[in-house]
Amino acid sequence: MLLQRFLIRLLTMLITLFGVAVVVFVVIRVAPGDPIAMMLPPGATSDDIARLRALYGLDKTIVEQFFIWLSGVARGDFGTSISLRQDVLGLVFNRLPATLELAIVALVMAVAIGGTTAILGARERGTAVEAGIDIASGAALSIPDFLWGLVLILLFGVLVPIFDISGRVSPQLDLPFVTQFYLFESLLRLRFDLTWDLLKHMLMPAIALALPLAAIISQLLKQSLKEVLDLDYVVLARVKGFSETQVILREALKNAALPTLTLVGVQFTFLIGGTVIVERLFSYEGLGNMAIDAVINRDLPLIQGIVLVFALLFVLINLAVDMMYALLNPRLRRG
Repeated sequence: MLLQRFLIRLLTMLITLFGVAVVVFVVIRVAPGDPIAMMLPPGATSDDIARLRALYGLDKTIVEQFFIWLSGVARGDFGTSISLRQDVLGLVFNRLPATLELAIVALVMAVAIGGTTAILGARERGTAVEAGIDIASGAALSIPDFLWGLVLILLFGVLVPIFDISGRVSPQLDLPFVTQFYLFESLLRLRFDLTWDLLKHMLMPAIALALPLAAIISQLLKQSLKEVLDLDYVVLARVKGFSETQVILREALKNAALPTLTLVGVQFTFLIGGTVIVERLFSYEGLGNMAIDAVINRDLPLIQGIVLVFALLFVLINLAVDMMYALLNPRLRRG
């Protein structure tokens, strides 16, 4: 049953990726603006334009262009960036680790904040503490991540400047990295000076991304905990003399966390999508920031490559969450 579920999800994933490729390819080609004209200086001749169009394959029909591009993607060739004149796949892999690190740190923050407040709210249900958590969650959820970014820049970048509000790392620092996963590599190398500098650049965009997700996790997990806390086996644990905190952590949390796990996986994909605007806001050198530059420059191959990689991330995360949920849920394992 689990294998069948995996194969169905895999087929769905491939169809989804093909659909995304078609939509993106068509949309960015019918959108107004000529990328070739943007590349050339004023006064370029029609021969220059025609030569560049042929070079990037833009002189062919849209159907021909699509299948040429798709066959290249199947071979691992995503084309050449029009604006940067570099291999698209290399550009994407160069920036993707920065975005993944930011998204993972934001996810850890969201789970920590949301989980803690959910447990506290369930433990103090019906009191002013729970009401305060509900109000804070409502505020965190009602404000979008980019607006949280502006608030954080004002508070901790201008009024109390303890964090850096631009870039990924200070340029004057020695960068001995061999991968683009700066934060994780600095920890492995025990270069805590670099780790702190990276965190000073990363914390504010990560918090901006984490707050809305933390609010969602808090509300869902708290509600699940409150339902589980009324079940017989939990009541029995109280009768045995466990404290309320022990009851929540040892008895209730495991079952209550299952719906939240699915939500966290789905929301993680939205969180990665949210990096596009937040990275731009903080001039963070990730894939989202590059995506905006690609759109501004009408860099068709780069836009296609970035969108396809984002889509691949989304479907892989959803697949992983689906499989994990099936493994943790005995009813799904039995089919």
